Amino acid sequence: MDQLALLFVVLLGALVSVPVGNRFGVPAPVLMTVLGGVLAVPDFVPDVDFPPELILPALLPPLLYAAVRRTSWRQFAANKRPIFLLAVALVFVTMVCVAAVAHAIVPGLSVAAAVVLGALIAPPDPVAATAVAGQLGLPRRLVSILEGEGLFNDVTAIVLYHVAVAAAVSGVFSPWDAGLDLVLSAVVAVVVGLVLGWVANRLMGLLGDATLQIGLTLLVPYASYVLAEELHGSGVLAVLTTALFLSEYATDADDVLTRLAGHTFWDVIDTLVTGVAFGLIGLELHNAIRTASGRWGELLGWAAAITGVVVVVRLLWLLPATWLTKRLHARRDVDEEIPVSWRETVVMWWSGMRGVASVALVLAIPRETDAGSPFPDRGELVFIAFGVIIVTLVLQGLTLPWLVKRLGVRADAEREKEFEKELAVRAARAAKRRLREIEQVEDLPEELSEQMLRRAFDIGIRISPDMAEEERLEAQHQRARRLKRVRRIQGEMMSAARHEVLAARSEPGSDPEIVDRVLRHLDVRSLR
Repeated sequence: MDQLALLFVVLLGALVSVPVGNRFGVPAPVLMTVLGGVLAVPDFVPDVDFPPELILPALLPPLLYAAVRRTSWRQFAANKRPIFLLAVALVFVTMVCVAAVAHAIVPGLSVAAAVVLGALIAPPDPVAATAVAGQLGLPRRLVSILEGEGLFNDVTAIVLYHVAVAAAVSGVFSPWDAGLDLVLSAVVAVVVGLVLGWVANRLMGLLGDATLQIGLTLLVPYASYVLAEELHGSGVLAVLTTALFLSEYATDADDVLTRLAGHTFWDVIDTLVTGVAFGLIGLELHNAIRTASGRWGELLGWAAAITGVVVVVRLLWLLPATWLTKRLHARRDVDEEIPVSWRETVVMWWSGMRGVASVALVLAIPRETDAGSPFPDRGELVFIAFGVIIVTLVLQGLTLPWLVKRLGVRADAEREKEFEKELAVRAARAAKRRLREIEQVEDLPEELSEQMLRRAFDIGIRISPDMAEEERLEAQHQRARRLKRVRRIQGEMMSAARHEVLAARSEPGSDPEIVDRVLRHLDVRSLR
């Protein structure tokens, strides 16, 4: 098996893991990690030959962009306090604790190398957390905090990692320079992200075509990441800024086709890239196992100790951080989403899985210092890091659904239903308001005006049937049954038309481009 065949196997596994995971209640990222581990065992499967320095630029931009599309700037602004406590403060505290323990238990491990280890395993993975938590029906406030933590903690951890690696390689460390690098990295990233977001928004209007617009959304995250990194900024924060800008300003309410096609496109990209990322984690186990040859007991003990530190520090930090956030929330009455019970805090604690960011960082550790000597204890650092990643990802990922069910942490269905009803009412009122504006300009027949008024009301009922009174609800049900029958018949008619047009593709003298153009017209009409 060569590298290309291995890639296709992993991509196929990414697709298959979704329905299999749904069937057995196992998160797809966990299944992909296990698949990668299984593939790493046979001798005929090659080692992954992928430049470590390209892992972050290749995988993180599309994953982050896809994650940001599911959220909004308002959520980040409302949750800035809990996100800061988790994404910045907790990452720093975890790094310090891991570095202290690693320096104490691993003989001869330098302080700089220990800090490298702490920085690369400090951030919980945004892809793992949202992929696992998003399938469990958790309260939206928890998912929002986990998404915010996962998206911002990489910024902090990667900057700290680069500072620690530079100190380990050169043997020189300056706290002032490190702090200045952190600030400059963030400023450059935000500027790059805003500029590229503005440019991409302008290009969206220039391109016009849905296919071209969606293709641009695939290029923009990579461009934002690479440009920020070239300017010594944070590529992760740049992608985050660009994605948030586009989500706020590049949305056309009437561009239905682009929105639906873009949503489907990014779902596919998210599924495939996520599968590759977690499959890579399993495949890299082969190298970690090779490092442990003859030293299993010692290395497993170190990995277990560091894993314990990572898990315990997160719990010990979350308890007072949640309490403090609640106090500030109650005092200032800020509109932010916070855990409302100890059960939700426990779920947040157990959702701190490590993943692709940690893998990319550990693989990017240099092999040599500036003096030409081997990087201190690189093999040990790689094994310990992979131990933490596998235990937190597989153990916590597999047990999180059980824990959520046991604690009874669920989304507030009544609140979501009420909000859905509120949006339905607003949508119906907006439609009626527009109808009245049209009636003032155009002379509509009374029958047509009444029909349009009923349709405006139907817009809200189709979203939330509870907004209708009992009699009107029954009338709506009758209309819905009649409409369903009409749509079924119309669907069969359109299907016959599509089959006839498609059959013309194989006829002599038929122009396939014209056939495809007519077929696209029928497809769009069927969609509407």
